[in-house]
Amino acid sequence: MFTKILIANRGEIACRVAATARRMAVKTVAVYSDADANAKHVGACDEAIYIGGSAPKDSYLRWERILNAAKVTGAQAIHPGYGFLSENEEFAQACAEAGLVFIGPPPSAIKAMGLKAESKQLMEKAGVPLVPGYHGHDQGSVLLKSEAARIGYPVLIKASAGGGGKGMRAVDKAEDFDAALASCKREAINSFGDDAVLIEKYVQRPRHIEIQVFGDTQGNYVHLFERDCSVQRRHQKVLEEAPAPGLAEHMRQQMGDAAIAAARAVKYVGAGTVEFIVEQQPDGAMNFFFMEMNTRLQVEHPVTEAITGLDLVEWQLRVACGETLPLAQSQLRIIGHAIEARICAETPDNNFLPATGTLHVFNSPEDVTFERGGLANSLGAGVRLDAGVREGDTISPFYDSMVAKLIVHGQTREEALARMDVALAKTHIVGLQTNVQFLRHVLHSRSFAQAQLDTALIPREQAVLFKQEPVGVAMAVASSVAKTLLNERACERADPFSRRDGWRSHGLNLRRFEFEFGGEQVSANLTYLHDGALHLSFGETAGTLTFAAVDSGVDVQYAGHRQTVSVYKHRDVDHVFTAQGATQIVVIDLLAHAGDSQGEGGRLTAPMPGKIVSFSIKVGDKVAKGQALAVMEAMKMEHTIAAPHDGTVTELLYAPGDQVTEGSELIRVSS
Repeated sequence: MFTKILIANRGEIACRVAATARRMAVKTVAVYSDADANAKHVGACDEAIYIGGSAPKDSYLRWERILNAAKVTGAQAIHPGYGFLSENEEFAQACAEAGLVFIGPPPSAIKAMGLKAESKQLMEKAGVPLVPGYHGHDQGSVLLKSEAARIGYPVLIKASAGGGGKGMRAVDKAEDFDAALASCKREAINSFGDDAVLIEKYVQRPRHIEIQVFGDTQGNYVHLFERDCSVQRRHQKVLEEAPAPGLAEHMRQQMGDAAIAAARAVKYVGAGTVEFIVEQQPDGAMNFFFMEMNTRLQVEHPVTEAITGLDLVEWQLRVACGETLPLAQSQLRIIGHAIEARICAETPDNNFLPATGTLHVFNSPEDVTFERGGLANSLGAGVRLDAGVREGDTISPFYDSMVAKLIVHGQTREEALARMDVALAKTHIVGLQTNVQFLRHVLHSRSFAQAQLDTALIPREQAVLFKQEPVGVAMAVASSVAKTLLNERACERADPFSRRDGWRSHGLNLRRFEFEFGGEQVSANLTYLHDGALHLSFGETAGTLTFAAVDSGVDVQYAGHRQTVSVYKHRDVDHVFTAQGATQIVVIDLLAHAGDSQGEGGRLTAPMPGKIVSFSIKVGDKVAKGQALAVMEAMKMEHTIAAPHDGTVTELLYAPGDQVTEGSELIRVSS
């Protein structure tokens, strides 16, 4: 076995490879760019080498720097992860010439499967089923159009060197072909430097099912069953599961045999994935056709690990060392069902626009560590999180928007679905937009719940997937008010004059809150009753509010509903997470805005005559914009004074109980 390897990647896959290497007592070397100087994967490895600027072309794609890093650190092999250089035949060849083992297939296999047209010609010779189409070298537009007519519309035009959904156009009728071809070629040349295309029959109600294959240097091959990756947006995967629901055993065997034939045809070594498009007939019958082979480990490999109990990275290392495959086909079994969700920084309601920002809060469902591939070995609860970031890290614009992969395992698909829903509900991210809530909507959709899978699932179910509000204004308001009151109580001192329970010797104490929810302004009134109860009202909703801090958040009861919620305050927004879903509510602090409008920098003034109730800070404290600093009582209502900007408290000009006039300076905060 190797004693040291270099991981030529970043993020969660680098952390993932390092975890297996550590378990196998193999030392690891990380490489990093400017943007990744403090990244999680750097600390996950035994040593790290700087390789350049933040953009991939200046670092992770500079393979000569990576080879040099391997040499100076004494690494014997390079694991490419996925993406970047993982399917670059020149890099694989350069590794061999430098005396380094490339933990992946030989350059010849990468080359053979690198171009869609050539790979399909090779698969046809190997007897692997192909989608009816044209994969020839003649790229004349007249010939391509005639081939489309021969195949029969609808057809799919695909860039031969493409991937990730780029350079791909569906064409329903002949009169649209020329424009679609021109568009496809433009995108292909811009993305891949090659405008060659192939034409294929556009399969109706297609499922995307792939087979995990493994080969060793002795010519042994196995498949580790299938994964269904049909749930996609913009031709990119969202949810993956194994095994594929509803796949008959005879078809599983046929697809497995075809995948091994594909691997054998190119003398494949290591982990690879043979992707098939599966046509679903009205009578329930299925036909499968070769689509492409990914000559690397896949993002979704953890679901295969979950149902087999194996560590695929360990297999990669052993095969790369020249060992035979650890198991034969007859020894492999499917155990239960697994689902993976890709948690990405993006805005699903805005066409999945990627998002960037800092992970101010990143709470995962379990504090988990990876031990072996099988979830049961490392996580008794059947939940695994693969992440390349930590709370406080930044999702930058330089790399993929994926934050983490959440993987669950159950004895049945139904159990795995339920476990995934709970795990997503416990995934709390604040600081940037993510697709966590969208993923839960997909799980709850009729098509996914009933395993009616195909690549059009998201468009078909869009009415229940986008622009949904799972929490509602009543619980959002009640949760925000409860969190505010809990925070204030935490600042109380022991003397009775510092209490914030609203007690009055006569009359009732009223307090007003202002929010923005769903684009509309909401005013709420909180009344402190003589018996100690709290009455909250806004609009036509009113009722007693009770709450208590619990280990998992805040137990809130209001308007006939009881929920355990988690509320995270970030700037002027309260992020509310419940079992049903998550939402955001903007807290409007009129007094803080009033202070801002006077243009007084760090001076905070009273917007009206009143009495100082309390301060929640002291001189020298650092404060953030929007943070509550003091409470004033005016016109029988309490008002919170908040910081207009980040800074440090330099002076408190009054004491609790003091009466102040309008415009009085209360607090000084330096920037």
